[in-house]
Formats: sequence, structure tokens, C-alpha cells
Amino acid sequence: MRMGVRAVAALLLTLPAVASTQGAGGGFRAPQHTSRNSPLFLVPDESTLRMRADAGMQIEQWRDPAEELAEHRKLTRALATLQPQRAGTVDAYVISIAFDSDPVFAREARVAGTVLGARYGAQGRTIVLAGSDGNAPSALPRGTPETFGIALARVAELMNKNEDVLVVYTTGHGTPYGLYYNDADNGYGAISPNRLHDILDQVGIRNRLLILSACFSGVFVPRMQAENTAIVTAASADRSSFGCVAENDWTFFGDAMINHALRKPQPLAAAFNEANGLIASWEAQFPVRPSQPQVSIGAGAERWLAALERRLPPTASQPVGRPALETSRALMH
Repeated sequence: MRMGVRAVAALLLTLPAVASTQGAGGGFRAPQHTSRNSPLFLVPDESTLRMRADAGMQIEQWRDPAEELAEHRKLTRALATLQPQRAGTVDAYVISIAFDSDPVFAREARVAGTVLGARYGAQGRTIVLAGSDGNAPSALPRGTPETFGIALARVAELMNKNEDVLVVYTTGHGTPYGLYYNDADNGYGAISPNRLHDILDQVGIRNRLLILSACFSGVFVPRMQAENTAIVTAASADRSSFGCVAENDWTFFGDAMINHALRKPQPLAAAFNEANGLIASWEAQFPVRPSQPQVSIGAGAERWLAALERRLPPTASQPVGRPALETSRALMH
């Protein structure tokens, strides 16, 4: 599906605003999306929009310098915790990132980091970039195109690029041009398939497991599929995915893929099939167009996946949080 500038602008109007989320004490309010006019998309033509996404453009506004210094320190501390690779061992490095300040994505990214870190033995080699979970200000570095690139560069310094594997989980909103970054009314940006491909090539990471949770995320498959790449997306290139409401603990894809399928000691392909079936059964209960998650696993990726999957935890861990189906059904009534 091709969408012009007007169509993308219309799409953005459908993105849910963050609810007024308060912590247990009633005093904390999560960051609020109050503006529907993203400066990223205020462009005269589609070619400019595509160029911005390919450049990984990021727009920041009205930032407090003291808060930015605090963000810099959080990122520095998080990067310092990453451990170097072990010679002769296929190590996984996990980056889990929420590209939107809606609390559902922050909650999902946090648990995804834990699940993927445990699944692939990446404790000490996992970094989570995410905003507030809705209960308190975030102690984690912010998830932005910039911090994502910096984290990738640090992982590339620490890993053995011929042996080790990058595991990326992204969660947030998407457009037909790629992943959409939006931090309340302060930060905006986009990462297109071309941009993600270029970043990974620039840092030299070849062995890649990319799990992308966003509407239209299937747009990344043709550009990113490769011999040493495995990619799983929440939707096809022309479909929306569901459950991205601020009050939820999970999106449909995150709940199915991370909270259920990848907790089990089963291969990635089997996990995808389980998650795909769960999502289809959940979507059938609503008047929605099926999201059609996508998967592509290169022949080289099958080899390093086999090495990682030989070390999977022998028993499944238990799902956490409110099921995406239950909260989504409640919000529709």
C-alpha cells in the first residue's frame, strides 16, 4: 500500500493520546501527547517525507538542559554495564527499545529485555531504552533514534562480529515509511528500512535478530532480509497491528511473541507460529483487518540461532501483566 503525505497525516490522527496516568500516590503523570501536528510530517511532498525517514531524522524541542544532562548520564551508566564478548561462545547482545512515550510501550520494552536476555543468555549484555511505565519517571535512558544508534555502536565495539548476535526488540507506532519516534510533545523522528540497514552496516553488525512491533513493520522485511538476518514483524507492510493503548501492559504482538511464545524453549520459527496463531485468534474477536505478522530467517541465521537455541532455559517462564486481549476488550466497551 502506498500512502502520500495527506494519508500519513490522517494516519497520525488515529494514534491514541496518552491517558492521564498517575502512580500509586496519585501525584505522577506520565508524559502527555497533546499535539497532533508532528513537525516530522509537515512536509510538502512524499519524497521529502521519505528522505527524512531514510535520514533517520530526529526533531527535539522545548528540552530542559538539566534534564538532557540527566538523560546523557543515564545512557552512559547503562552502556557501561554491557559486558564484553566471550571468545569461543556465541554471545547475544539484546537492545530492547520503546520508541514512544505511551506507557504501554515502556512496559513492554522492559519485560522484553528481561525475557530475551534470559532466553539468549544475555544477562549483562542487555540494554533497555524506554520512558516511563506510567508509575514514576523513568530510570532508563530514553528510547530515540539517537540513543538506539549509540547503543548499537557500543554493542559493535564489545561483540565478536564474526561470532556473536545482535537481538533487537522495538516497540512503538509505525508508518508506511518505517518506525515512528514520538516522546510526548518534545521528540519526533523516524527510522526507515533504508536507515536501519545503513546503521547496521555502518557499525558492522552482521548477525541480527530483529523483532519489530509496530504497524506496517513488514515494510522492513524486503530491505532487511539477508543470509545472516532473522526478522519478525508485528504486521505486514500494509497492515496495522493492535493493542497499542496507553493503559495496556502489552500490545497484541508483544503479548503473543514475547510474553508467551519466546518464554518457551522452542525455536524461533515455532515461536513465531505460536504467536501468529494467538494474534489471529485475538484479532478475530474484533472488527479489525488482520495484521499478518511476517517472518524471514536466512540460512546463515539458522546456524547461529541453532547455537543460541541449544542453550535455551529448559522450562518456560510465566507470562506477566494484564493480557492484551482483556484490556483491549474492556476499553472497547
